[in-house]
Amino acid sequence: MWKSTELRRLLAEAGLEISAGKMSALWTGTPTTIRLDDLDVICSVLECAPTDLLICEPEKVHARRPRQAETATSTPLVTPRLGRNRSVPPA
Repeated sequence: MWKSTELRRLLAEAGLEISAGKMSALWTGTPTTIRLDDLDVICSVLECAPTDLLICEPEKVHARRPRQAETATSTPLVTPRLGRNRSVPPA
């Protein structure tokens, strides 16, 4: 398959209408999201499995995790107030 328009036509014949922008992202290999139903149709048209199209990127998953080691050793952001220094409610 050499043209994105050919893939878009095949997907439309299989019942999946894709916008030009989404088709461009799929064709260039940088889609931000894809529905699993759509992936199923794409795999059916291309006669492949999802694992043939998806690339595992564990370093990106690791980069998204919050850094808990830094916050555990630093001083707390909130300091407790001792005593009953509460304000009086409005009258």
